[in-house]
Amino acid sequence: TIGAVRKDVEGGCTFADALRKHPKIFDDLYVNMVEAGEAGGILNTILNRIALFIEKANRLKKKVKGAMIYPCAIVGVAVIVVAVLMIFVIPVFAELYGSMGKALPLPTQVCIDISNWFVAYWYVLIGASVGTFFGVSFYYTTPQGRMNIDRLLLRMPIIGDLLRKVAVARFSQNMALLLGSGVPILDGLAITGKTAGNKVVEKAILESRISISQGKTVAEPLRESKIFPPLVCQMVAVGESTGGLDGMLKKVAELYEEEVDDAVNNLTAMMEPMIMVVLGVILGGLVIAMYLPIFQM
Repeated sequence: TIGAVRKDVEGGCTFADALRKHPKIFDDLYVNMVEAGEAGGILNTILNRIALFIEKANRLKKKVKGAMIYPCAIVGVAVIVVAVLMIFVIPVFAELYGSMGKALPLPTQVCIDISNWFVAYWYVLIGASVGTFFGVSFYYTTPQGRMNIDRLLLRMPIIGDLLRKVAVARFSQNMALLLGSGVPILDGLAITGKTAGNKVVEKAILESRISISQGKTVAEPLRESKIFPPLVCQMVAVGESTGGLDGMLKKVAELYEEEVDDAVNNLTAMMEPMIMVVLGVILGGLVIAMYLPIFQM
């Protein structure tokens, strides 16, 4: 790709136009900043800003993903363990208790019935799970589906608050970077909307762009969207009135990066004991239910 960019530049293209031909590698944010750097004669400064921005964005992404690895791994192991118990272990107990010819306690009978269903219809469960996964994935590729799912994610307890903070941090970072590099505010909002990562947030940003084109402020539609916290809207309004919007957005980005760090740490600390309690209840409940007849004897 860099070789192709070099040939295009040698052929008379601007650096930004050469990069624009490779959208999978160089996104709109990158290309527009390079274009602003070329026009202003500060390309080296702009490229340095882009490098710092990408490093920050990657750190943010890694923190959020890292917080999810441990819970997902534990839940995955728990699902496998429960499946093994249901399919291989409980049927042995069921056969043993069946030969005794006595009525079983209700928890034991329920576990055996569930196990029998698992053994008889395991393919239905797997098929339904795979079908649901692909169905939701396909629905998410549709414009309305993505809007609905993104809205649902933002309304989820704990996770929704974290996603909102990530979106605010990303918006503030991107806008501060673009405005500080000389990109016009309308172009900056259009680019930032596309890189928001959430359709609900993108809609709010694009509505603020329309508001500005009609002679209004950026802060008003952000406030009306109910997505951006009041503090952010107030700081944007102050930045607009003082003519220092890029500096104010940079402060918002720094503030919300710290908030994301704290939220990720709190989420990890809170989820670990919760997951252990849930697993203890499920696995312990299965074991106790299967041993109840022996305790009664």
